[in-house]
This record gives sequence, C-alpha cells and structure tokens, in this order.
Amino acid sequence: MELEGDLRYVALGDSHTEGVGDGDDETGLRGWADRLADRLAATGARVEYANLAVRGRLARQVREEQLAPALEMRPDVATVFAGVNDVIRSGYDAGAVVGHMEAMFAELTASGARVATLTFPDIARIAPLTKPLLPRVLDFNERLRAAAGRHGVVVADVAAHEVSTDRRLWATDRLHCTPLGHDRIAGALASALTLPGADGSWADALPRMPERSALLAVAEEVRWLGTFLGPWILRRLRGRSSGDGRAAKRPALLPVEPA
Repeated sequence: MELEGDLRYVALGDSHTEGVGDGDDETGLRGWADRLADRLAATGARVEYANLAVRGRLARQVREEQLAPALEMRPDVATVFAGVNDVIRSGYDAGAVVGHMEAMFAELTASGARVATLTFPDIARIAPLTKPLLPRVLDFNERLRAAAGRHGVVVADVAAHEVSTDRRLWATDRLHCTPLGHDRIAGALASALTLPGADGSWADALPRMPERSALLAVAEEVRWLGTFLGPWILRRLRGRSSGDGRAAKRPALLPVEPA
C-alpha cells in the first residue's frame, strides 16, 4: 500500500476495536486500531484517525450507528470488525450478520477507502466451554472471506495462525485481547495492508509455556464461568449491554503523532 501526504483512517466496530483489554477506562484504552494508526503514522504519512467503535455493539448496530459518520469523514483507510457479539448470542443469523458486514464493505470501498477486516480465531481453544459455538465461527469466517473478496477488502486472516489462540494474547475474560494480543492484531493488519516495514513476524510463535495440570485447567474454567460467563448471561436476561450509555472514544478525526 502506497502512502503519501495526508491520510484519514477510521475504525468501525465493537469492544475489540475500541481497545478493551489494552488499558482501562480510567487510564484510557489503546487497542489494535490505535496501534495500527501509529504504524500508519510511522510510514511518514500525515495521519488523522477516528475510532467510532463502542463495546457491546452488534453488526447491525455498527452499520446503523457508525457507517454514515465514517463515510462523512471520507477515509482513505477503514477497518471493520464486528460480529463477535452476534455469534455468541442465541438467535444468531449468519446471513443477516454477514450481510451487515458486506453492506459496510460495499459502501466504504465505493467511497474510495482501502478497507480491511479480520477473521475470528478458534474460540474453543481460548475458552473450551464455548466449543459448541465453533461451527458458527468457522462458518462466519468463510462467509466473511467471501464477502470481502467480492469488494476487494483486505482480510487479515488471524484465524489461520496458531499463535492466535495462545492464551497470553487473551485477557482473563477470554473475549478481549491483552496488550500483546492487540499489538499482534495491529501487526496482522499492517502486513495485510502491506504497509512499509510490515512483515509476517506478528504470527511468530511465543516461547513455549509449561503445560498446565488438569486440575488447574478445570479450576480456571470454573473461575471463568463464575466471573465472566455468568454475569454476561445475567446481562442478556436483563436486556442490558456492556455498551449501554457509552459513546465512541475518538468520534472525530484527530492527528496521530509519529512515535
């Protein structure tokens, strides 16, 4: 990807794009989109960056709430990553969800933006109790790749690399990435977009970790069930979302200072 002069980058999505897991709400969230903006600026381009993502949003909501503002900013580069919150819910409709993604791909590419997206890793290897959802994830990835191909959208195929399920890349809730995970995703997108200086090192395996005992593995599953899955189910039963009352952290284009 050739970068010259001024460059506008807009990120659309949910908590992953917002940066949950990389920082906190007190000190501020960073995340892979912020890190990708830094990589864009490191090429020497004058980068302005907006992040419209809000945690808890479904693909339909990302399209309804973020697409129009993104188009108004006339981005040169846009990332679209959504669907995780849909896949894990009952009543999931793969065709409808990917349809919302494809609609965003179509409008953003038609506006002249270079668009990139991601595939989901094997969630069963990250959180074994979610194994029944794996067929949905695999099907979603296939549909997403096809939709991206129809519109010339770049796909950072994170799911195709074993490192994507290394637990050091995932926070204790197993849904969001650690700072290391966010940095690896930024590297994957930079590589997929062929930014100057980007390479495939983001997919390199981490040093081998000692094997966990079966007892420790079971204890971790029980802890995750009570600490994260249980409260998530309770919110769903109450019709609430983690994003209720929240707004985008960076709703307008602002300059990115090169590191």
